Amino acid sequence: MRPFSPFSIKTKLGTLVVVSVFITTGLLLVALRTATELRFITVFSVIASMLITQFVAHSLTAPLDDMTTVARAISRGDYTRRVRGAGRRDELGDLASTINLMADDLEAVDQHRKELVANVSHELRTPIAALRAVLENVVDGVSAADPETMRTMLKQTERLGRLVGTLLDLSRVDNGVVPLRARRFEVWPYLSGVLKESGLAAAGRPGLSTGSGGHTRNDVHLHLDVFPPDLTAYADVERLHQVVANLIDNAVKHSPTHGRVTVRARPGDAPGSLAVEVRDEGPGIPEAERHRVFQRFNRGSSSGGDGGTGLGLAIARWAVELHGGHIGVAESSRGCRILVTLPGSSQASP
Repeated sequence: MRPFSPFSIKTKLGTLVVVSVFITTGLLLVALRTATELRFITVFSVIASMLITQFVAHSLTAPLDDMTTVARAISRGDYTRRVRGAGRRDELGDLASTINLMADDLEAVDQHRKELVANVSHELRTPIAALRAVLENVVDGVSAADPETMRTMLKQTERLGRLVGTLLDLSRVDNGVVPLRARRFEVWPYLSGVLKESGLAAAGRPGLSTGSGGHTRNDVHLHLDVFPPDLTAYADVERLHQVVANLIDNAVKHSPTHGRVTVRARPGDAPGSLAVEVRDEGPGIPEAERHRVFQRFNRGSSSGGDGGTGLGLAIARWAVELHGGHIGVAESSRGCRILVTLPGSSQASP
């Protein structure tokens, strides 16, 4: 229920009635004391009441006309129009603010849709064009179907597969059909496996091939830091893999030559909780952009045109929130530090 406001429409209408009664009563008293004919008093009273009513009615209907115009523009796909009078301290001001917020949301959704079409079209066009060029060369006899050519084709096919997988994850997020299958697991062997899948050889080879963005970096070192060594956690290992893999991928993209990416795991503040952070030695994230890094299609000003879709961190945030946890950019004296906290079994979503 809306809280009472001294400028609400109910108050204005009540004031209108009271003022009309006072005017009529005052004119009647004047008529009795001055022997003025009652018909003149009646005419004056009606005119005064009509003028006041017209003034109040205009203040009420003018915003409604503006809202109707804006609503019609929004229905035609024009999300740039806004209702005036959102600062009014009455129900119409609240309605104007609500319509403006709705227009903001619709404009953002429309912009995301356009960015999705543009980004997906670009991401699909590049590997498809590369595959077509290679296949045309093989068919025309310009190049042979040797292992090197096949590896090139496989690389583009894998890039397509990664993009399709990301889009499927995004579709599941929007439809809310992803179940959470949480279980208890040992953190050290699990994160070690995620790092190895990201391209780091078991023998300590200083190479990394990221799994989600299609970039290969052989000059970035990965380091795993888990304490205590027998640390356990309760989470959906598949969804947590998405989180860690995307964070590693993002950290590697922005790491300098021969940089270092550290994955650190510790017990959280609450019993049974887990804190995982991924730190790099890159340029970091400006404070003004930190609130946007987990939004869809956001590539950041320092992405350098790496060709990513800007969905990795958005999916990571969704997977963390599915657990009832939190993900954010933490303060760091060097590079970027992203901290993930998972609450454990007691607060995990079903």
